[in-house]
Amino acid sequence: MSLEAIGCDLVTESDLRRARLLAGAAVALRDLGDVVNPLGRLFADAGHELFLVGGSVRDAVLGRLGNDLDFTTDARPDTIAAILEEWADTVWDTGIAYGTVSARRGGHLVEITTFRSDTYDQVSRNPEVVFGDTLDGDLVRRDFTINAMAVAITGAGPGEFLDPLDGMSALLAGVIDTPAAPEQSFGDDPLRMLRAVRFVGQLGFTLAPRTAAAITAMADEIERITPERIRVELDKMICGEHAIEAVDLLVATGLAERIIPEIPAMKLTIDEHHQHKDVYAHSLTVLQQAIDLETGDPDPVLRWAALLHDIGKPATRRHEDGGGVSFHHHEVVGAKMVRKRLRALKYPKAMTEDIAQLVFLHLRFHGYGDGKWTDSAVRRYVADAGPLLDRLHKLVRADCTTRNRRRARRLQENYDDLERRIAAIAAAEDLQRVRPDLDGNAIMELLGIPPGPLVGKAWKHLKEVRLDRGPLDRDEAEDELRRWWAEQGG
Repeated sequence: MSLEAIGCDLVTESDLRRARLLAGAAVALRDLGDVVNPLGRLFADAGHELFLVGGSVRDAVLGRLGNDLDFTTDARPDTIAAILEEWADTVWDTGIAYGTVSARRGGHLVEITTFRSDTYDQVSRNPEVVFGDTLDGDLVRRDFTINAMAVAITGAGPGEFLDPLDGMSALLAGVIDTPAAPEQSFGDDPLRMLRAVRFVGQLGFTLAPRTAAAITAMADEIERITPERIRVELDKMICGEHAIEAVDLLVATGLAERIIPEIPAMKLTIDEHHQHKDVYAHSLTVLQQAIDLETGDPDPVLRWAALLHDIGKPATRRHEDGGGVSFHHHEVVGAKMVRKRLRALKYPKAMTEDIAQLVFLHLRFHGYGDGKWTDSAVRRYVADAGPLLDRLHKLVRADCTTRNRRRARRLQENYDDLERRIAAIAAAEDLQRVRPDLDGNAIMELLGIPPGPLVGKAWKHLKEVRLDRGPLDRDEAEDELRRWWAEQGG
């Protein structure tokens, strides 16, 4: 069936929708004609077929095709590389043993892989690569039917739409299913279980019942996958438009218990405000509200902090006299737990520290409404947040999940007031760069001391004074340094 052939005998709404989606995909591919048409001609001239495939076809049909394009071909890798050298600005070997060559031309990235017909040992996720001779054989090995569609690429533009596994019907229904039995597919590569959850987060689809059942039964198999690969899928999941549904599925299938057990553990802890059936449900609400506060691209640091901000509650839960429940210092414990888990998942150090710091600071605001915060307290709030201040603003606001409208309004008004005070002090004092009024060289010159730990102690003291009193002029700063030095016995 050609992408251009919409058809005249449509009898159902599903047929109409299918036709509209295929027509939209044809338009999207025509818009990329400067990229795909020359490639099609080059491969045809060399006696080979070329097909747009996988996620690129899926995204074209869904109207979300980007500049990264995936192709498959009957040509072997060395031939692919030779053809791309004629077309691309840059060519590199992505995985020659797996039949994949990548290239970039302008702002477009293409990845072309030889037809494959892989076999797995059901122990590792690395297949024994066998190059194939047919498109159908290549498509059937793919993870999900929605990723097993193809479009023939010719020199004249997009050609025949090929869907031997009826991925289009699954896409229309919003269902994620495997080409073969899910037990076989996930046994071959357990990472596909996490990819299924990730696609729920990105596309808002649901799992086919047999796929969900297989993931639940085989969740232990995810332990065959390296932390680095798991981390990549988790970040794609949390940044999806439907992240809440994906996290909930991660927990429901048992995958979360194997890779980030602190999330399902929150189900055991009742929210002390009794606004939600448990801290887990509260955390999903906070995540959704944090997402709603984003103003640009998805922010994985903010989203992870929102989801994990209360993971310290199970460990700090205490029953109080009168039947109440407390979670004293759960932000401190939670920050430590975040560091431990994200390090185990091989997250970058900077990202780990940012998320942990947000978890540590998320309760700092509470108590502001009693009117006891001095300018010094406001400066310290800003200084401790540092470059995370904007994210902390969003996290604190998202953490307001009370159903009491008056209380919710009061909390938001109090935070509005704090932001106004921050802005006013920042305008006068350059709060984003709170530093002592004397630098290290000035300290050493005034005190007559060489570089060493004493300089650092003096610098820290002056910074504390700066936070307490605001900016000092040069004479005031020097007087304060002399006073401190005298107290030290200098």
